[in-house]
Amino acid sequence: MEKTIYDTQALLNKALEGQFLSVEEGVHLYNNAPLSELILVADEIRKQKTGNSRIVGWIIDRNVNITNVCVAQCEFCNFYRKPGHPEGYITTMAEYVEKIDELFELGGDQLLLQGGLHPKLDLKYYTGLFSMLKDMYPDLKLHALSPSEVHYIAHKEGKSYEYVLEKLVEAGLNSLPGAGAEILNDRVRNIISKGKCNTQQWLDVMEVAHKMNLPTSATMMFGHIETIEERIEHLVLIRNLQAKKPEGTYGFLSFIPWPFQDKDTELARKRNIKSNVDSAEYVRMIAISRIMLPNVPNIQASWLTVGVDTAQMCLHAGSNDMGSIMIEENVVSAAGSNIRVNKDEIVKAIKDAGFIPKLRNQKFEYLD
Repeated sequence: MEKTIYDTQALLNKALEGQFLSVEEGVHLYNNAPLSELILVADEIRKQKTGNSRIVGWIIDRNVNITNVCVAQCEFCNFYRKPGHPEGYITTMAEYVEKIDELFELGGDQLLLQGGLHPKLDLKYYTGLFSMLKDMYPDLKLHALSPSEVHYIAHKEGKSYEYVLEKLVEAGLNSLPGAGAEILNDRVRNIISKGKCNTQQWLDVMEVAHKMNLPTSATMMFGHIETIEERIEHLVLIRNLQAKKPEGTYGFLSFIPWPFQDKDTELARKRNIKSNVDSAEYVRMIAISRIMLPNVPNIQASWLTVGVDTAQMCLHAGSNDMGSIMIEENVVSAAGSNIRVNKDEIVKAIKDAGFIPKLRNQKFEYLD
């Protein structure tokens, strides 16, 4: 079969017109387009999508882990503990109170609440937890769980995704993070995260969330065993699902790619897979994400995993969001990331890059 020969400039023009690129076209651009060209095109698309705005969003929230006990035992994670492990825990209500009080004192109102696939925590536990937190803190926003956790709960309960999400929303769930995506390809997932939901199940949970008008995000963890083609396939799956969302609903409000962190992980120890994504590759991934995802409004740079300097470069390559100051973060940190910024530092970083910082909420509404 004769191989298609692509014209790089023609594909960049196609992207500038807002057209969807195929997997093959995206792979060609990733492998062949000069980084400078990708940056220019991605920045122009960002301007188109934001009305030529120089605003870059950021948020104050806290990432609290419900538990570190998990049966999935992903090879890229060294945060989890097996059921029965002496270091396993479930966060207590007293700990939640202490952490939420500090969150509000620092000007935030959102809890990014996630955990492992704990075999003893059922739907009643999560709805009870959410309800209790909302009773104590009516203004608290719960950006909680993930498609992997929703799938696990639904499977355990013998209920549909819709039933589980409806009960969680009734209990106080405000938005659904896009964690657990890793790479949306079952070849990859069967190696690095075979205990989690598969690609279609992750997408199915998100499709239900979109129909319920539950705000969501999408992520990608890359730089391990996946191919470039599998990265682009991931982007196309996100884009195609976004295209199916009912008109007027939130769908995917943002996309956040971040590189694999390897410290003490099984991928590093058993497979000798190291984290080797440098700044140029990360900026290229951000630019390609903006180009391949014209229907996802916000692209977030992961300063937590690549550093503030690289995140600033991403703001010129299609990204328009710097995410959270991360008052607390445990999972990525356990695998080697030790970068931290406070409110003043994230604002300064955005200004120094030539943009206007704006505090926002999870719905990407800018706040005074």
